[in-house]
Amino acid sequence: MAATINNKIFSSVLALGVLFLFVRPASCYEYLLEKCGINTIYQLGDSISDTGNLIRENPQIACARLPYGQYFFRNATGRCSDGLLIIDFFTISAALPFLEPYLNPNPHTRDSGLNFAVAGATALPAHILAEKSVSSPVTNSSLDKQLDWMFTYFNGSVCNTTDCLKKLNKTLFVVGEIGGNDYNYALFSGKSPEEVTLLVPDVVQAIKEAVTRVIGYGARRIVVPGNFPIGCLPSYLTLFQTTDPAASDEFHCLKELNNFAIYHNQHLQQALEELTKEHPNVAIVYGDYYNAYMWILQNVHSLGFDATSVQKACCGVGGEYDFTVSKMCGTPGVPVCANPLERISWDGIHSTHKANYLMASWIIQDILPKFQCCSF
Repeated sequence: MAATINNKIFSSVLALGVLFLFVRPASCYEYLLEKCGINTIYQLGDSISDTGNLIRENPQIACARLPYGQYFFRNATGRCSDGLLIIDFFTISAALPFLEPYLNPNPHTRDSGLNFAVAGATALPAHILAEKSVSSPVTNSSLDKQLDWMFTYFNGSVCNTTDCLKKLNKTLFVVGEIGGNDYNYALFSGKSPEEVTLLVPDVVQAIKEAVTRVIGYGARRIVVPGNFPIGCLPSYLTLFQTTDPAASDEFHCLKELNNFAIYHNQHLQQALEELTKEHPNVAIVYGDYYNAYMWILQNVHSLGFDATSVQKACCGVGGEYDFTVSKMCGTPGVPVCANPLERISWDGIHSTHKANYLMASWIIQDILPKFQCCSF
């Protein structure tokens, strides 16, 4: 069943793959993670990666109903997109089934990995954020809770043998993207980017400690994604809308917010360099989600996006960017654009199936040389 699904997915994105090959060289593109020897994947994170955990906690959330999931599944699965997520394309590249959400009570298989990510999750626990006057309204399953789930999982019957330890040598751990919601909740509550900058050391430290914990669980190959260029997202373009032309870059993204994302990413990369020195036998690789997204913006025409609406939400309504907090995607009466394949943003916060595919392709090719799997 899983193999059939993966074959169907690969066929459905083949046309996009051909387009991608003409834009960026891909000397060893197809099934790269499988060729790298990856046969298991474990995911920690938030809505960028959640394949169905939050809908088990809260079945009433928007991602639990159409039009979410309309493009590929024809039904909502808890993924905050119209189709597949970046992690789904990772599993395709590794020739694996989709990762089961940890909270799924009736899993089909967990032999090829597991997804602990929860939409709305933060890097810092809710009580720590509260001390900084930031609320975490969506879930209590922050990064520390997800790591506890992983600890329970690895200390059960699944991973107490020599065979399991050997298997972890062929396993990819993806720690994030996480931390974006810590900043989102602060910024959307009215804090300025300057104020939110004070959160960065604590958020990065939480991610660093998470990586240390998964190394303790046996991880030997780890990807730690950075933040996206949030100044390019319809939600932030709406919230921080300005008439000052100097506030935007050539892609009409807000420079101050993108500089904030860069600041977080620089601190994260420094932390990963420190971890690499502490654990020289572990491959710890930065996932450059920021530049993967910017690469799409730089190539919107050749990639088949509609340049006139590239920063509009496909599912949304209101204002210049088709985004309104009180009428977000999934709210009755909120429309969906005629052709999601022409849009980067699905709901003003999360990306479309096509954008996720293209970013995943870019990221996989970027990380594999650092795992010394493939020569470019």
